[in-house]
Amino acid sequence: MQPRPPATRAPLTAYIVRRIWQMIPTLAGVILLVFFLFKYFGGDPAEILGGLLATPEQIEAIREQLGLNRPLWEQLWIFVRQILSFDWGRSWATSEAVSNIFATRLPATLTVMLPILVLEIALAIPLALGVAYVRGTLTDRGIMVLTTVALSISFLVYIIVGQWLFGFYLGWFPVQGWSDSFFVNLSRYAVLPIVLAVMVSLAPQLRLYRSFFLDEIGHDYVRTARAKGLTERRILLKHVLRNAMIPILTNVAVVLPGVFVGSFLIEVFFSIPGLGREVLLAVNRSDYPVIQAVTVYLAALTMVINLLADVLYKVVDPRVVLK
Repeated sequence: MQPRPPATRAPLTAYIVRRIWQMIPTLAGVILLVFFLFKYFGGDPAEILGGLLATPEQIEAIREQLGLNRPLWEQLWIFVRQILSFDWGRSWATSEAVSNIFATRLPATLTVMLPILVLEIALAIPLALGVAYVRGTLTDRGIMVLTTVALSISFLVYIIVGQWLFGFYLGWFPVQGWSDSFFVNLSRYAVLPIVLAVMVSLAPQLRLYRSFFLDEIGHDYVRTARAKGLTERRILLKHVLRNAMIPILTNVAVVLPGVFVGSFLIEVFFSIPGLGREVLLAVNRSDYPVIQAVTVYLAALTMVINLLADVLYKVVDPRVVLK
């Protein structure tokens, strides 16, 4: 495979640089929104930390310590400086450094969420392609009925039934637990939540990807390929799959941030010491530094994922023109 000439790579580099510049005002808007929402609608942090029995002098001392009595522009600058330096201070509830919370909880979240994302994509695409291959048959209708039923069941039901069946009744997997070993966690404690999450996400993704493939099958180039004598399997694998990857990548870019948000529920029910469970605890305790950090970084992650998806469009289909 010959490398592309520099003339082809230059526009892509310019596009990436331009998109990064466009992300800056978007991220600035998110920062301003988060700052003013927590400033005027989140309650008084000093009163939350002081509790019901705190005296006015104690509340004023807390405001002084947190810098809440400083001018608004100075508080905003402190907030921006925390984002740029990745130093959000300490948790109000536990006095643990927010940076340490990210460093210690994020690996557990990634141990569960990355396999879910990989398995979801790796299983949904070939299954949807197979269903599109047998479109209109009894197998196709049966799978569509099963996916509709699966979509009608709440994720909580999957968790409760899965924990009872695979954990308590069959004893195949532990329902709760976590260790310091990555391989032990991935092969023992994370298996059940990964399996259940993939089962839940597979149904909607299979239906969606099937619709992408069926839409491509109806185009003129498929009829032309059939007229040339190509087999249906070759048409699907060589032409339809490639052209359908553009909407599939778009869907993955939209779903990926939601996968990390979905970790909140999984980590709570399976007692996984990840970032999702920490965020829920921070919400219950009104731990603003942790909530603000997760909100801003999740917004930044979403923008980066969208940029990567746009770049992958060009990789999947060189005919795509990035503007």
